[in-house]
Amino acid sequence: MEWVVIISVLVMTILSLLRVNVIISVIIAAVIAGLMAGLNIIEAIEMLVSGMGDQANTALSYILLGAFAVAISYTGITTILVNFLIKILTGKKTMLLLVIAGVASLSQNVVPVHIAFIPILIPPLLKLFDQMRVDRRGVAVALTFGLKAPYVMIPAGFGLLFHSLIFDGMVQNGADITKNDVTLAMLIPGLGMVVGLLVAIFFTYRKDKEPRPDVEGTPDYVKTVKDVSFNLKHVLTIIAILGALIVQIITGNLVLGALTGLILMVLFFVVPFSKGDKIVTDGVSMMSSIAFVMLVASGYGTILKETGAVDALVEASSGFLGDNKALISFVLLLVGLVITIGIGSSFGTIPIVAALFVPICLTAGFSPLATAALIGTAGALGDAGSPASDSTLGPTSGLNADGKHNHIWDTCVPTFIHFNIPLFIFGWAASLFL
Repeated sequence: MEWVVIISVLVMTILSLLRVNVIISVIIAAVIAGLMAGLNIIEAIEMLVSGMGDQANTALSYILLGAFAVAISYTGITTILVNFLIKILTGKKTMLLLVIAGVASLSQNVVPVHIAFIPILIPPLLKLFDQMRVDRRGVAVALTFGLKAPYVMIPAGFGLLFHSLIFDGMVQNGADITKNDVTLAMLIPGLGMVVGLLVAIFFTYRKDKEPRPDVEGTPDYVKTVKDVSFNLKHVLTIIAILGALIVQIITGNLVLGALTGLILMVLFFVVPFSKGDKIVTDGVSMMSSIAFVMLVASGYGTILKETGAVDALVEASSGFLGDNKALISFVLLLVGLVITIGIGSSFGTIPIVAALFVPICLTAGFSPLATAALIGTAGALGDAGSPASDSTLGPTSGLNADGKHNHIWDTCVPTFIHFNIPLFIFGWAASLFL
């Protein structure tokens, strides 16, 4: 049973690297996991489908956010921002990537919209990237950094949720720790991500990269940027965006927030009612792949959890570790990496690894700070680089708007290398020295 997670994740990873569609890869991996756990193929599919409901709300919110993003771009307000960025950043490749990483970071706490900003901001910049010969893999790394590093290090917005999950998981399993301790413990692994970002920007993707040939049928919102003057329509668009944000914050519901924004834009006549069908269709085409991957990944995670495959993996790993802290930490982080790559969610992984890691760490004599660093790092590992994670699907949705960016080789592989390796090293060091 302990091999179920490892083998199924390897199958998913290999198929994805061979450019098999991510959804198909995850479904095949899920079925293999079910068969290895003793289910027949019908039972495996039924469990996969039943588990998809856990992410239905997220999937619908992404689709509506996609439609909202298209509606915003229709008004031309993003063109004003893009023209400003072009004016001050043309020829400044390094600064451009750092600004993108900074803007992305704001999406996790200051304005907690997560990936919703990407299809608004990135497609109009694609022409600029090509003109400046920017390597889009560097842009993917910058975006993923902004989607992930803030919640790893900063206890606000999505970071507050992430740190609370670590705290709750540890307390419920007998550890004595405060939320401030959790924040301190996660600073060291988070610094690893900063190192990974700087390596990507200043070394790995610093050289010019010739753009790929244009693809036929490129959507209007990624074509050459034109001059647009700020007007009343843009003021009303900002009001609609603020309305969507306020509703989302008050209700905690992304679906309701996105729907509010769309309705306000129609009521304000910012978007013609006659364009409603096209805007929703474009939004669905932009975000539906992310939505379906999240649904299927949720079903896959259900199979791994409900069949006991994850528990078996951790128990088998801890059975031969003895009292060697360095070895225990190393193996537990590897387990977290495998689980998160399969499930595709740091937030979904934390409750699982907390219940399994705390008893092991307490027995081995790890401090509460070291245990928090292990749990948080194990949950964060694999989110960058996972084909089924919104931290990789989000950047791809924007960078591939013109069909010139590959999800696996241009997003998943670069983010895996630049974030999982330093996260692992810094998290491992934190667990030994804290």
